[in-house]
Amino acid sequence: MNPVHKKIPVLIHNGRPVCESGIIVRYIDDVWNDKAPLFPSDPYAKARAMFWADFIDKKLNQLGKNLYTTNGEEHESSRKEFLGGLKLLEGELGDKPYFGGESFSFLDLSLIPFNSWFLVYEMYGKLNLEHECPKLTAWAKRCVENKESVSNTLPDKSKILAFSQDRRKKLGLE
Repeated sequence: MNPVHKKIPVLIHNGRPVCESGIIVRYIDDVWNDKAPLFPSDPYAKARAMFWADFIDKKLNQLGKNLYTTNGEEHESSRKEFLGGLKLLEGELGDKPYFGGESFSFLDLSLIPFNSWFLVYEMYGKLNLEHECPKLTAWAKRCVENKESVSNTLPDKSKILAFSQDRRKKLGLE
């Protein structure tokens, strides 16, 4: 149903396709905003959430991947930057239960998939996220425990670990 890429994700709503993750999330927020808005109503807060989501997508994602796909100097550099990025996000979270304050929001939605990768990041990045980013790990636990939509959709951590181990073998890192 994706007219260009012929790939997922695609949301079919009223028989019409809406393509690409970020566009789908914005569409969902527009259509069902009265039920559970994902974006803040304040334009500055919305821009800030979009900035951090872009940071996660373009920077943190690659750094996390580098933790299990590289060795040596690139690995160590990625490790430091990755942890620094998580600490920046932890600062953005502050003492709020969710990035959106009292409610789960777009930024929470953007970061929570990383929870499935935390075991991989800890193992190959030699990190202790509960110790180094306690607010962020508490936030992730809260999302999984309090949001059925999160707990029912996140991939199993052991499957993610098996994938990363297989990837490392294919790259000749193990």
